[in-house]
Amino acid sequence: MTKKIITISREFGSGGRFIGEEVAQKLGIAYYDKDIIGQIAEQSGLSPKYIQENAELSPKKGMFAYAFTGRDITGKSIGDIVYEAQRKVIMEIAEKESCVIIGRNADFILKSRDDVLNVFIHGNMPEKVQRVCKLYNVNESDAVKMINDTDKRRRTNYNFYTDQKWGMADNYTLSLNSSQIGYPKCESIIMQCI
Repeated sequence: MTKKIITISREFGSGGRFIGEEVAQKLGIAYYDKDIIGQIAEQSGLSPKYIQENAELSPKKGMFAYAFTGRDITGKSIGDIVYEAQRKVIMEIAEKESCVIIGRNADFILKSRDDVLNVFIHGNMPEKVQRVCKLYNVNESDAVKMINDTDKRRRTNYNFYTDQKWGMADNYTLSLNSSQIGYPKCESIIMQCI
């Protein structure tokens, strides 16, 4: 297999992380998700805990507040510093090996490469709620709030740093509904495309 990179963007609760992990395992390639946090922390000089809580999600504010919050005299915010570190780490990983990268705007960061398959995993709300209730041991109301909040923060971060709209089919090679076709079929389709 020639070097291939698979990026997986996903709605919260859609199973995108699980699908990506399974694809990486079946293909025998590296898998990058939360383990990338240490590398981003090292590049940015910020703590891994801060990166884990803020690298992929915007603060709990709207786009306007996000654009102007915490900027220094050069115009850079901590979010900008984290994004640049994240961008550098993702580009270095893509140069090094075939892998699956979950989230972190990797689809946009690597869009100029010919060896990247960009996937967006989404799902129907009832299935996502059920999955989140089970994974996080919360009730349905809390699951809906978690899904809406996380996806809003992902969308704000993505839209701000990429000048694209999160979840729009044009940004991805594949857009798969895990609720309708199931995880195994999503995995199979992704592997057939590389």
